[in-house]
Amino acid sequence: MLRDVTLSLPPGGVTEVTGRNGAGKSTLLRVIAGLRRPGRGVVEDRPGRVGYAPERFPVDQPFTVRTYLGHMAAIRRVPGDAVGAWVRRLGCDHLLDVRLPDLSKGSAQKVGLTQALMGSPDLLVLDEPFAGLDAATRDALPALISELAAGGTTVVVSDHQRSIEGLPGVDRLHVADGTVTGLTSTGTSWTLLEVEVPEEEAETLESKLRADGYRVRRPER
Repeated sequence: MLRDVTLSLPPGGVTEVTGRNGAGKSTLLRVIAGLRRPGRGVVEDRPGRVGYAPERFPVDQPFTVRTYLGHMAAIRRVPGDAVGAWVRRLGCDHLLDVRLPDLSKGSAQKVGLTQALMGSPDLLVLDEPFAGLDAATRDALPALISELAAGGTTVVVSDHQRSIEGLPGVDRLHVADGTVTGLTSTGTSWTLLEVEVPEEEAETLESKLRADGYRVRRPER
């Protein structure tokens, strides 16, 4: 349960949500996207066009990719050429006649991203969008996020894959113990702390520190 959350998301900004598994990141993202109502308080000035890609795309639906995207486009009044453009850009065109339950994790992620993006959202909420993606799409997605933000889209991302940490001007929100703490890139003072750890423990410790909202850099070998 989250409590006493107060935050503002500027148009054209990119915000990364960090925190351990089970801390409430997905709950916060669903509230931001309008899929869940807060028990108390209000969400104000949410844009009318919202795109949301969940961490786990719901593949247990009796549709092909083509039919699913067509339904979503009709609901949102998205023209077919916009759907086709995103299908091609995200490399989903070969999946159009595949049934949703037959999709791999990475392919399902692509379909989830397509439905989130095809309506030209003013607010884009992505819950672990990089998980399972093929290398080409994973490498291209940070630039796509920057492109959307430059066009005025507000982007909120949770990312355990550490794929957007190199983007300039990213603000960070850390979720822990039911609270949300701002780690704004322009308002937080940082200091460099060097720590030596056994090589076999490095990956685990790095993941934990990043999940806790810290920046981690490894020296080049």
